[in-house]
Amino acid sequence: MRGRAPRRVVDGATPPWAYDPLVPVFICPNCRERTVDVDGYEGFTTNVPQCRNCGFGFLFQLLEDYYPAPSTGFVVCDQDARVLAVGRGVFELTGFREPDLIGRDVGTALNLSDTAPLELVREWGVRRLGEQLELRTRAGLVKPVVVDLFPAYDDDGGLLVALSSRS
Repeated sequence: MRGRAPRRVVDGATPPWAYDPLVPVFICPNCRERTVDVDGYEGFTTNVPQCRNCGFGFLFQLLEDYYPAPSTGFVVCDQDARVLAVGRGVFELTGFREPDLIGRDVGTALNLSDTAPLELVREWGVRRLGEQLELRTRAGLVKPVVVDLFPAYDDDGGLLVALSSRS
């Protein structure tokens, strides 16, 4: 086989192709495309970065890289847990379209079985991964889901809710 030698990590050293942990990682709430950005601004402007893949208006900053399942849907909330935006995959999972959810409390709108993890993330600013919850779909069915919750690290606060089917 010709070409480059395979990538190897020697003696537990950080691989040279890994992201620098000091560089912020961003994810698009709409198309789930991940990206890194040095300063959190678009080019040499003071504008926040937007998704280069789908054109969504803003990216959500994460503390560490996150790999969502292909069917995961994102819900972006403000500091009071009201829905600001809904990404692809939420309708398929819940039956709710974006106009049905915008402005409503995310726990109430999705009728989540437990809102304590939401409150914990909002109050303490820590992420919660793998929460085993249930939600009620628009058709009234109870659906088991895995919920990952991420706090916003900007001045506005907020929350990113990742919903994945558990079945």
